[in-house]
Amino acid sequence: MGWFREKKAKEVEITCTFCNGTGRDPFTIMSPLATCYVCNGKKKVRVASPNVRCSYCRGMGVTPVGARNACLACHGIGFIPARETAETCLTCDGTGEDKIGLYCLQCHGSGKAVPLAV
Repeated sequence: MGWFREKKAKEVEITCTFCNGTGRDPFTIMSPLATCYVCNGKKKVRVASPNVRCSYCRGMGVTPVGARNACLACHGIGFIPARETAETCLTCDGTGEDKIGLYCLQCHGSGKAVPLAV
């Protein structure tokens, strides 16, 4: 393994935020019987621990610009892995959105930016 050893994150299982634990597509786009594409109908998803509520979708799992798609930042889970050294993103002021309400490209919608190493 050498001098570099990657630390594996612990994972926890939570109720799927996108479908609210129903296992069905909440917007019935394909059909009323279609399974949720975030949890694949399992009603639960796994997320790294520790985690924080997604800033972009505010933990709802749905893109906040009126679309019926999974959130771009958290992929519909509603939570993102917490970063130990993260600071508030200066581009979006921690909201996860840019000035026109779209996904912040600087912090990838998380609202947190990892400081650059000097």
